[in-house]
Amino acid sequence: MAGIYIHIPFCKKACTYCDFHFSTSIKYVDEMVDAICLEIVKKKDRITDQVGTIYFGGGTPSILSAKHFEKIFHVITKNFSISSEAEITIEANPDDLTAAKISELRRLPINRFSIGIQSFFEEDLVWMNRAHNAIEAVTCIKRSQDAGFENLSIDLIYGYPLLTDSKWLHNINKAIEFETPHISAYSLTVEPRTVLASSIKRGKDIPLNDEQSASQFIMLINKLKEGGFEHYEISNFSKPGKYAVHNTNYWRGVTYLGIGPSAHGFNGNVRYLNVANNAAYLSSMELGKIPETIEELDLYDRFNEYVMTSLRTMWGTSLDKIEQDFGKFFLADTLKTIRSFVERQWLINEGNHLKLTTDGKLFADYIASELFLSVEDHR
Repeated sequence: MAGIYIHIPFCKKACTYCDFHFSTSIKYVDEMVDAICLEIVKKKDRITDQVGTIYFGGGTPSILSAKHFEKIFHVITKNFSISSEAEITIEANPDDLTAAKISELRRLPINRFSIGIQSFFEEDLVWMNRAHNAIEAVTCIKRSQDAGFENLSIDLIYGYPLLTDSKWLHNINKAIEFETPHISAYSLTVEPRTVLASSIKRGKDIPLNDEQSASQFIMLINKLKEGGFEHYEISNFSKPGKYAVHNTNYWRGVTYLGIGPSAHGFNGNVRYLNVANNAAYLSSMELGKIPETIEELDLYDRFNEYVMTSLRTMWGTSLDKIEQDFGKFFLADTLKTIRSFVERQWLINEGNHLKLTTDGKLFADYIASELFLSVEDHR
């Protein structure tokens, strides 16, 4: 089944590390919701399958009112066939998840929260310039569970200067205690044009430590395994069978629509990327034109896409699929390239699927890039 991703480009505050597309001004939120609804209608013919997942990302989708969500859901259900068991997720900030807001969301088709906790320590949240505090980080989870939202995911961040190993262990154990079925954890990276990048450049903050990130990643893997979680993707852990369906479909190459500024969609052969500018997006949609760039993927692009996404998962990269979908040349090159990684015990071949070992997960991006192929490789 296909998916729909909707980007809500608004936030209360700008986190120091964030380079996603958003605006801290919600002046045009009504116009944005109307434009999103129009784009949904204009893209209705791009999906013929039943929709199995809807994901509101951002930005901060929980900043929208119930009426905004109702309007969007009305347009979606009018133009698509939605599975009765569809996973419908919104990313939410803890400070937005008040009792009143959760009650409003409970009356909507939403059945999953992805909550941006990041840390349970006040000083860390202040350093990140998060909109919530440590008390809200705890109470929002309990409040959501008490209201009947059991399908929750918690986001955590590691690898930043304030995070000692003891604090990181506390954050992991705290997340486990809540018995949420899903935890996402990301190593902090310094992206260009962020407040953090500027702060490090000016010497106000110290550079990140790769060794710290690596050791805290291994700590995370071990502690969550002890807690009964499966490490099913580099940054994602879940109780058995409780994977994030929408994100898992990304890694498996399932078709999905991208709606809203900066959103992208994919149908296996073509990628669509919307302009990452609220004003430009709204202006274009007012004229009835989708402000998107279309990229047609050739055989090599599709191969590299498959390797990059599949290798990150516990299911791995299928050698049979490589031969069947891309041909013997691709398979031969892949088998040749993986030899050194198998010798280093970064990769294993299990059931004709290439899978990363725990050590290999530290070098996932590097390994995938070494497996990439271009037309020049076959000349």
